Amino acid sequence: MVRSMPYISSRGQSAPSSPIRKLVPHADGARARGVHVYHLNIGQPDIETPEAMRDNVRTGMDPVVAYSPSGGEHAFREFLFGYYRNLGIALDAPDLLVTTGGSEAIIFAFSSCLDPGDGVLIPDPMYANYLGFAAMLGNHVVPIPTRVEDGYHLPDDLHRFVTPECKAVLLCNPSNPTGAVYTEDEIQQIIDLAIRHDLFLIADEVYREFIYQGSTVRSLLSYDDIADRVIVVDSLSKRYSLCGGRIGCLVSRNRQITAASLKFAQARLSPPTLGQLAGAGASSLGETYFDEIRDEYRKRRDIVFDILRQVDGILVHRPEGAFYQMARLPVDDAENFVRFLLDEFSHDGKTTMVAPGAGFYATPGAGRDEVRIACVLNEQDLATSMDILVRGLAVYPGHRSG
Repeated sequence: MVRSMPYISSRGQSAPSSPIRKLVPHADGARARGVHVYHLNIGQPDIETPEAMRDNVRTGMDPVVAYSPSGGEHAFREFLFGYYRNLGIALDAPDLLVTTGGSEAIIFAFSSCLDPGDGVLIPDPMYANYLGFAAMLGNHVVPIPTRVEDGYHLPDDLHRFVTPECKAVLLCNPSNPTGAVYTEDEIQQIIDLAIRHDLFLIADEVYREFIYQGSTVRSLLSYDDIADRVIVVDSLSKRYSLCGGRIGCLVSRNRQITAASLKFAQARLSPPTLGQLAGAGASSLGETYFDEIRDEYRKRRDIVFDILRQVDGILVHRPEGAFYQMARLPVDDAENFVRFLLDEFSHDGKTTMVAPGAGFYATPGAGRDEVRIACVLNEQDLATSMDILVRGLAVYPGHRSG
């Protein structure tokens, strides 16, 4: 008898691979050959996690690492309430839910706002995992196209991109992967769009401290007239170089959203106990902490941008925030170029890994000649890694001249 196998779900078949991690086996192969790989494919900073946060784990850990409450530990929640108070945002206890990183906050936001088949509007290119989470939940992303020539800022007349299936709009500000920091006029356009089409407004504000020109952006939580439709997703991963702590939060004054999210949180039991201990330790950091970190990322951004903009055929825009650089390269296919750097090229025993740009786009065919570069290494390593990328580009067989 012929034995058949059941098919995996259509969601599993259609889910996109991560452009950030899909080529890791090629990096492993390079290391196996003795090549040092500069990892600029992923937003993992080399900046030290603050000692106060690490100490809080060592001194605060109980003999048993137990479940925490589904909505988060009291001490960590109090830290978050204080953090938002410093932003001028007063929250009540039901307004905030601790999550397993910003990723779970996004999943909870989508799950609370969208039914299977619903769409979410997002500026394109976007954080690649939005696409993965939407596919996982049976939703689809409706792209709002942006261009490097415009600094990846929003196009006019956003209303023309809304489809009947759209139930939410998501704005990452400052943007991962483009580094765009949206103006007050652009924010108002998004708010008007949400009101006119009765959409939830999901705000990813993970990089709010990392803005390099002008004042800080105003959190969408501070717009009282749209409080019932705003959901903020947030994370400590990049803010405090705590990526492995997997700690974030979902914040909304819409109690139906937070109540639904709490039910999802109860189903997954609890957010990470040790990560919350580390997070609570951030309350002792001085007022200058973000000034110093911001200055460091500004220097790193400038190194990457200044090197790339001088190379014939590369098109870049100076990021206004976050710590990523999108770059359009004179190549036939950026993913093939990244594979080439890892599989075939090295300089002085070293090579560079970046993320292919196509995986950050919902628009079919877009970003094929682009890469995203995470400016997360020290200045010397960034300069060396960019030199390697430029040298590799010069000898890449798929290089396009002119």
